Amino acid sequence: MFLQGQNRFLALWFPHLPTDRLKRENPQRDNPAQHLIVVDKIANVLRLVAVDQRAGKAGLYKSMTLADARAQFEKLDIAFASPRQDSILLERLADWCDRYTPLVALDGSEGLVLDITGCVHLFADEATLLNDIHFRLKKHGMFVRSAIANNAASARAFARYSSGGIVGDDEEKRLHKLYLACLEIDQVHLAGLKRAGLLHVGEVEVLPRAALSARFGKDLVNRLDNLFGRQNQPISPRRIVPVCMVERRMAEPLISMDSVELLLQSLGDELFRQLQTRVEGAREVEASFFRVDGNVRRINIEAGKPLTEIKTLMRLLKERLSTLADPLDAGFGFDIIRMSAVRTERTRTQQKSLDNTQQETETFDALIDRLSIRLGNSRVLRPIPVDTHIPERAVMLESASREKSDSLVDWSPEHQPGNPPERPIRLFNPPELIETTAGIPDGAPARFMWRRVQHTIVLAEGPERIAPEWWREHAGALTRDYYRVEDRQGKRFWVFREGLYERNDPNPKWFLHGLFA
Repeated sequence: MFLQGQNRFLALWFPHLPTDRLKRENPQRDNPAQHLIVVDKIANVLRLVAVDQRAGKAGLYKSMTLADARAQFEKLDIAFASPRQDSILLERLADWCDRYTPLVALDGSEGLVLDITGCVHLFADEATLLNDIHFRLKKHGMFVRSAIANNAASARAFARYSSGGIVGDDEEKRLHKLYLACLEIDQVHLAGLKRAGLLHVGEVEVLPRAALSARFGKDLVNRLDNLFGRQNQPISPRRIVPVCMVERRMAEPLISMDSVELLLQSLGDELFRQLQTRVEGAREVEASFFRVDGNVRRINIEAGKPLTEIKTLMRLLKERLSTLADPLDAGFGFDIIRMSAVRTERTRTQQKSLDNTQQETETFDALIDRLSIRLGNSRVLRPIPVDTHIPERAVMLESASREKSDSLVDWSPEHQPGNPPERPIRLFNPPELIETTAGIPDGAPARFMWRRVQHTIVLAEGPERIAPEWWREHAGALTRDYYRVEDRQGKRFWVFREGLYERNDPNPKWFLHGLFA
């Protein structure tokens, strides 16, 4: 038995992933009278890149030429490789494995690695968990080999280069018996080890590290250290690990959507109790629905302010469900429903009864959340200040629901009552070219033509000189002189000249950048 508190990893290997995919798409291809193979052109030669289980037992193997395969077998079901479709299926399998642990990582093009530390108790023991995975995958037409060990590298090696299973205290002993192919080192180095009479991992493990590194490179030593757990190599989960997570595993699949809604309410109450003990609110909540047929559906709710009440979350969740292009369908039923707080933020207790401003802010934030749910986060934006003196770059737009609540500051320039505003209400991006007439070259314009209309200037104020940002502009960027001008009709404009006559800049031009009220 393994020690309590020790990390445990589950490696899954799908050696016949492409052919299993083809049989799932077309059950008629599961024909005992012929062998299913997948071919691809490699170095101008058609070679086998995947074979089904029956073809492998019959003697067909990867990298074999199609001509040799046809010479041995008359009836072959031949399909061309589709790595993209295989990758999509592996991603779906990874989503399906989230029912066992949120820490799921891709392992090449045919495998997955799951960190099941702390998750085994949900299935009584590791044997029950492993049997459940094999039973469900076989039911869906997937052949898999698996192994559970103390680190990801050894679990992968046992799954792919041995009979697999659950590895306990005898892990190191079993590692010594594995063939050197499990190290997956360069073929030249592997051949060198075999010529030296070394066939198993244990025979290499006892050799001096310095000699191995000098003769076969550091990669061999690193792989040995990973295999025996001397070097920590964590997996890279596909999805963000939730801060808090609650779930229900149903003894019988849940089909009624009314029952699903009641269950979500219960899960939300439990989730917010956990967040309350952490003095945090949820900025992003994910509801995951696992169907018995293997389909996984996820619905994300993002909020502009940390959510602390289940009533608000359920209102947003119902809003999202009503706007889904592909409605949530229970199909044959959900066997697992999970609710997770993906992003959280620390909350502060605020007095609301006497603070009308706080109540108005909460109402506005609720409106932002509803619009973001209905229209999408990319369509509900708010301006964010940028540290630059170039006017058209001083503001950027980002999703209103993703801004941190403590970053809302008053960044508008200070305005003195009775004085005209320093910046216009409306900016043109890019600034629009105008034709001007000026009394002196470096002075304000006397008149200008914009959109086929001539404006005669009666008042002008400036210049306000703005230099280009030399660290990000190209070499030809010019200094700008800005003027606030007013024509005879009382219309006020913000114009600038790009380039200075006093510096002999080539061909200075005038632009209209904004309009005042």
